[in-house]
Amino acid sequence: MQTVNYENETSFGNLELLAQQVVEGFITGLHKSPFHGFSVEFAEHRQYNSGDNVKNIDWKLYAKTDKLYSKRFEEETNLRCQFVIDVSSSMYFPEPKNNKLTFAIQATASLMYLLKKQRDAFGLSLFTDEILLNSPAKSTNVHQKYLFTQLEALLQNPKVNAQTNISEALHQVAELIHKRSLVIIFSDLFNTQTSDEKTDQFFDALQHLKFNKHEVVVFNVVDQSKEVNFEFENRPYQFIDMETGDTIKVHTNQVRENYINAVSEYRQQIALKCAQYKIDLIDADINQGFYPILQSYLIKRQKLG
Repeated sequence: MQTVNYENETSFGNLELLAQQVVEGFITGLHKSPFHGFSVEFAEHRQYNSGDNVKNIDWKLYAKTDKLYSKRFEEETNLRCQFVIDVSSSMYFPEPKNNKLTFAIQATASLMYLLKKQRDAFGLSLFTDEILLNSPAKSTNVHQKYLFTQLEALLQNPKVNAQTNISEALHQVAELIHKRSLVIIFSDLFNTQTSDEKTDQFFDALQHLKFNKHEVVVFNVVDQSKEVNFEFENRPYQFIDMETGDTIKVHTNQVRENYINAVSEYRQQIALKCAQYKIDLIDADINQGFYPILQSYLIKRQKLG
């Protein structure tokens, strides 16, 4: 499927417009792809089921189609989705505008737009080393605009030296969500890389969500070229830890092989554990656009029914 880069079209206040463009382009692409069979029915109706209130049947539509459909109402919802976004300082890599957090925010906005069209409910949780915002899932226009405003505010106010504690945040989210939901997490997962203990704590938190009957999707947001493939010029660099401010000077040639091997081993470990716990782990390369995110969500949505 074709990917589109919208970064140059994004300006503050236009998040909703970008989300609309992304989703409409994605839906158009679906009809030309192997995924054209997926349900993307966004009409204000749903098929009538035995037991539904006959007062809600759209008889005019029945006259045209010879099929029974019930009118949908604003408060109706089929799915509850909670977006959990890591907004720590490492998410502002690699540059001020085209970074992991901008990608996560724009992807989340696009998914919210898609959910809203399907009359599904969505909420938002933001965290660093603590929960900064937790909004319950709703499906109203007012709620969507409120969350878009919160997301746009993040783009305007970068956080300096804000560290992350994803394990603690996910435990809190598990306690705050009172109804079964699809929990979608956007994070670079850097907090889990520092030690085996922190990796174990991360999976303890994911198990907490699973124990509470939530479905979990983790989008591991990365700059594939730099953070995984270590595509830097062969010269000395000064690398800065964006969460602590610590610096280290190295020549890329001297550390490239060890770095790539360590990252590869870590990513394999995370992937194996996610498979073991039946958690969807999806690489989200910020250079590949939003369509892979929407496609992954759509596949998950179809499985949930």
